[in-house]
Amino acid sequence: MEYIKENIWTILVTINFVLAVALIFVILFKQINPSKTVSYILVLLMVPFLGLFVYVLFGQDYRKSKIFNRKNILDQKVVRQILDKLKLKKYQEEFVEEVLDDKSKLFKLIYNNEKSKLTIFNDVQILVNGEEKFAELFKDIIAAQHHIHLEYYIIRDDSIGTELIELLCQKARAGVKVRLIYDDVGSKISQRSKALMSKAGIKHFPFMPVLFKGFTSKMNYRDHRKIVVIDGKIGYIGGINVSDYYVNDDETNPYWRDTHLRLEGESVKPLQILFFTTWDFVKNGEIEVVEDYFPDVETRNVSGIQIVDSGPDTDWPSIMQAILASIFAAKNYIYITTPYFIPNNEIITALQTAARSGIEVKLLIPKNSDSWISGSATNSYLQPMLEAGVEVYRYSKGFVHAKTIVLDDQVCSIGTANMDYRSFEINFEVNAFIYHRETSKILKTQFLNDLKDSEKLQLDTWIKRPIAHKLLEALSKLLAPLL
Repeated sequence: MEYIKENIWTILVTINFVLAVALIFVILFKQINPSKTVSYILVLLMVPFLGLFVYVLFGQDYRKSKIFNRKNILDQKVVRQILDKLKLKKYQEEFVEEVLDDKSKLFKLIYNNEKSKLTIFNDVQILVNGEEKFAELFKDIIAAQHHIHLEYYIIRDDSIGTELIELLCQKARAGVKVRLIYDDVGSKISQRSKALMSKAGIKHFPFMPVLFKGFTSKMNYRDHRKIVVIDGKIGYIGGINVSDYYVNDDETNPYWRDTHLRLEGESVKPLQILFFTTWDFVKNGEIEVVEDYFPDVETRNVSGIQIVDSGPDTDWPSIMQAILASIFAAKNYIYITTPYFIPNNEIITALQTAARSGIEVKLLIPKNSDSWISGSATNSYLQPMLEAGVEVYRYSKGFVHAKTIVLDDQVCSIGTANMDYRSFEINFEVNAFIYHRETSKILKTQFLNDLKDSEKLQLDTWIKRPIAHKLLEALSKLLAPLL
């Protein structure tokens, strides 16, 4: 015992080294991204003890271990019937050929990855910033008759959050079924608000609470989605969470530039199914999906939409592959807005190839990030983009949080996925890919308007930034796969 006391540090370091070496062999046999492999090895060898914690926290692959299972929902009779009705029909094939032309490969990739159905009859409304989103959302909630389903990464019971919770309580007391999923890491809801919701009859559950046995291995897999489904007829997805930060009525907060989407029509059905798969997980089953949640579609407006989700419960990184296919499909221009640009090698190569082949590629990111390490990591990728001919703009009016892509006045995407490792590989995300010329042009116009509040980076100036900045960027880039 005396020997152990005298040599405790040596013993601990030895144990750490043995475990680190063992994990390195495990990592090498996992066949993961080489850059990610190097990052984990460096952390394990260079940061004793903390490196082991980082790997346990971030290094588990739940896509392969299948702890998130969709089978309970997808096997239910009503869901199978809905998905069968949404199978591609002759008129849909004609629509694809007319609108997408040579971009039909994009639709096919999305469909083959996760059987994401192409829906045709939809109304689409782009909502700019929280002011527009919450005005529309609150009106739809007040008009709800049957159910309100909400799934959010961030809900805070500040001013806007309290207003939402009070509306939901009113509807629940009036007999409307209200279900709420909130991410346990991203959200901050007081016990008082939770008690009020429970008393009103709202069923609410946290997504993967962090205060249970083994939480450290699951803390990194977060529900980053922002979904609302009302009466099975109206759906919302996009970048805007529930917090005062997203509503530009407080001068103490930075101006928040974001984009959300309001949908009516067939596309709400796959969004509803996606909500139920998450509900089944957080509630451990015990829900029967009935036809009342999937009413007939009334709109006859034609706008093709695929709801694309990805996360540890999908077989493929579907959103990342869809973005990649979009870049390769473009012929004239690609406009991308993202708050975090920490791309993998595939996205980097695709953007560089597009720009060097004469396609107009514009990238809009924040000038000042809300995370210094993510901002530094983003900056480390900008010089290779500029050298390839990608035009990089940094939004300076405030913080741009929108996650959008538009190309060739034909296809656009609005959703929750950032252009980074976390959204591509780790978190639960959802995007809408829209095949509609008018909607694409509206998003293009908004993108060009945002450029008026941005500064364009010049390669010769960017290269001359301080050495200290470059060093910090290089160090942050090493951790990029873990951010």
